[in-house]
Amino acid sequence: DSAKIALMGLGITIVVGMSLATLMSTRRWLERATWPYLVAVQSAPILALTPLIRALIDGSTKQRLLVVVLISIFPIVSNTLFGLLSADKSQHELFTLHGASKSTRLTKLQFPAAMPNIFVGMKIAITLAVIGAVIGEFVGAQDGLGYLILISSTQSRTALAFAALVLLTIISIVLYYALDILERSVAPWGARR
Repeated sequence: DSAKIALMGLGITIVVGMSLATLMSTRRWLERATWPYLVAVQSAPILALTPLIRALIDGSTKQRLLVVVLISIFPIVSNTLFGLLSADKSQHELFTLHGASKSTRLTKLQFPAAMPNIFVGMKIAITLAVIGAVIGEFVGAQDGLGYLILISSTQSRTALAFAALVLLTIISIVLYYALDILERSVAPWGARR
């Protein structure tokens, strides 16, 4: 259940984060207006916010997904934005010379240039998503590895808590390397060998 919540939350985070970063790259006023809030979300102690999230949102799954999104959105937005803005200036001039539209420039120049950065953001976010899923399970969940760690710790079942921690680590490593394999097939020019 923890891996499912982490993956669902990461999926939501990727869609929302990349959409926001794309808008921020085309509308610099939006970047200036949004950036302080993103930094605030990244700086907020998520564990301390989980009781507030539980009080405001009904449903354990929604609560856990929100925790995952909050904890993992910053690396997606920041790396995607940096990548989109890092496309070569001479390439931009070439696209302007050929009269390319903004959407063509975005899809043919900026996104291919940004892919290595986007995957860096995703790799950071996937490990944070697993942590977010566990934190979300500490408050209000009745299942998942975070809940198992919490219950086994209160019952002094150290071996069970340690086994759950090892399983969470394995899940994070597998998901990280799955993204690495995906990067090698989608953006081989940016993948590290």
